[in-house]
Amino acid sequence: MKFLEYTPLDRINDFLNDLNLGERSIKGSLEAYSCKHTGTDKRLSLSLENEILDYLGKSSDTDSSSPVEFLLSRSSRKTLIYLVLTLYHMYPDYDFSAVKAHQFFTEESWDTFKQIFDTYMLEASKEWVETYGGSSLLETIYKALDEVVKLSECEIYSYNPDSDVDPFLEKGAIWSFGFFFYNRKQKRVVSFSFCCLSNLVADGFVADNLCNEEDGEIFDNMDI
Repeated sequence: MKFLEYTPLDRINDFLNDLNLGERSIKGSLEAYSCKHTGTDKRLSLSLENEILDYLGKSSDTDSSSPVEFLLSRSSRKTLIYLVLTLYHMYPDYDFSAVKAHQFFTEESWDTFKQIFDTYMLEASKEWVETYGGSSLLETIYKALDEVVKLSECEIYSYNPDSDVDPFLEKGAIWSFGFFFYNRKQKRVVSFSFCCLSNLVADGFVADNLCNEEDGEIFDNMDI
């Protein structure tokens, strides 16, 4: 996987780098990758493929809705490996399992993505219009994605892991989302992660308050 520089994404990333909204901040990032394997990717891809095949060899599940049915397809396995490799490049400190990751990926439509974006990124979208005017934030993202990966040809996946293994879930996160736009023909994938962070937690406000309350209770119980 090779990180790709695209100017249309830079402007959006600069805006979403750390958008302060008072008690909350919005953080977002769009990253484009070519699916051409580097030396490290080849070894990791082979390891992920072997993990999947080992899982299939031990599984006797024939339910059409189970992971087995999906993973039996070589094309599906290849897509999953590209998505997991993208995660590895985004979060090199995490150790992702292909079989486990599959359980957290869901194929989505643009309409589903738009509904989530409009609901959770409303304030960010207002700030964008006030700052830049013209096209909305979502329209700008659409145009940028279309330029990089041709949305009409894309498969869209959301990634929603358990909170204890969620790389998107930063300290103080109120919510987080991760989407992947994968163009099979171009062999490119764009990741879009965005989250909302509590500035109170980030500033230590909550922790300080808890400490002060505990200190108060201690002194209340002391005879001075």
